[in-house]
Amino acid sequence: MTTPIGVLVMAYGTASDQDDVERYYTDIRGGRAPSPEALEELKARYAAIGDTFPLTKITTEQADALGRALGETFRTYIGMKHAPPFVAEGVARMREDGILNAVGLVLAPHYSKMSVGGYIDRVKKAADEDGGPAFSFVEQWYDHPAFLEVLTERVASARASLTDEERDNDLVVFTAHSLPTKILEYGDPYPAQLQDTADRVAGALGLDRYRIGWQSEGRTPDPWIGPPLDEIIRKSAAEGHSAIVVCPAGFVSDHLEILYDIDIEARAVAEEAGIVLVRTASMNADPAFIDALAKVVRDHVFKEG
Repeated sequence: MTTPIGVLVMAYGTASDQDDVERYYTDIRGGRAPSPEALEELKARYAAIGDTFPLTKITTEQADALGRALGETFRTYIGMKHAPPFVAEGVARMREDGILNAVGLVLAPHYSKMSVGGYIDRVKKAADEDGGPAFSFVEQWYDHPAFLEVLTERVASARASLTDEERDNDLVVFTAHSLPTKILEYGDPYPAQLQDTADRVAGALGLDRYRIGWQSEGRTPDPWIGPPLDEIIRKSAAEGHSAIVVCPAGFVSDHLEILYDIDIEARAVAEEAGIVLVRTASMNADPAFIDALAKVVRDHVFKEG
């Protein structure tokens, strides 16, 4: 029997419960413990979404569904950046199962050296140090037609939830996780890729009122890419827009950046500003999204082969 092609599905990771938040936050900070104030703030955010920690569960569901969609030629594995099973553990499990050739797929459509590039570095280090498997990487899939089709449907559905009056003067905002502006110094493609996603979806829907924005900025002294979503919400309300449709195009799962940063924080800003806010439904393990991911992987393997 031919050895399956391994697919390492990678995501950021999350704390498993409130007791794990400090360990998780310390890992994000490269081993430096957070201040008591910062730790309590993060714990409070998790508490605000019901003390749920869904990202690992959702990523597992996505990887399992992707494996079923890809069929026996492939076998999926999971690797998290800041929580078990870590990226290196996923690579080790592949090796233990006799996987010789593998594909690395980060569950983030847009490429940045700081984000997706960091996952790739971890995989290469683990594979090089311990003897394989041989990896190729899907570095970006923001412009894959199957992904754009699902995203377009999500935006259309969210806009359909508005009243006719609200939809007549709404603004669609495509967001991704902000990154430090220093990525622009070396021509990182991340912002341009988000803009391209927005342009393609808007083109498919015939939208002329749309823009990109940034969310979930880190708590560091460095400047981060803007404008932030809350600023866009306030400005749009002041300009007389009737509604904001947030499409977090850079995220594919319900987790803290969606359930808190948009559903609680951004919604509170919108209510204060007197403007309606709705968001597109997250991809999670929706069959249409999983089928799109399977096409991304197959197209990558076919191209590489």
